[in-house]
Amino acid sequence: MKGWSDNRSKTLSVRDVASIYPPMTDLPANLDLDDLKARTAPGACETMADVRDGVDRLDRALVALIKERAGYMEAAARIKPSRDVVRDEARIEDVVSKVMAAAADIGLSQAIAEPVWRELVERSIQYEFTVWDRTR
Repeated sequence: MKGWSDNRSKTLSVRDVASIYPPMTDLPANLDLDDLKARTAPGACETMADVRDGVDRLDRALVALIKERAGYMEAAARIKPSRDVVRDEARIEDVVSKVMAAAADIGLSQAIAEPVWRELVERSIQYEFTVWDRTR
């Protein structure tokens, strides 16, 4: 296998791992960019039908992204050595802190971003526990 030497105990560098597993460049398979691009911008909406259509298109995109995020929870359940490390309070706060910074950068209300992400993280942790239990 490319990147492996005869010495199996050798620690691989980030560059070694990247040569074996290149970074993902594809968008989630179910993310329909044409559908997303067809929405009317919020400031250009003239009817509730325009608003609802835009929200529905964004929701479909969010579902595709959340599905991929769930895939990372499946990977975490596979990789973590113990059920005891599934919940990581420091990581939860790190994720929420990064989201709050990103929200502030683009002008998303903290009153929306924080509770939405805390719920997403909690549901993701519960899903990871479910996957952990199912696969062990």
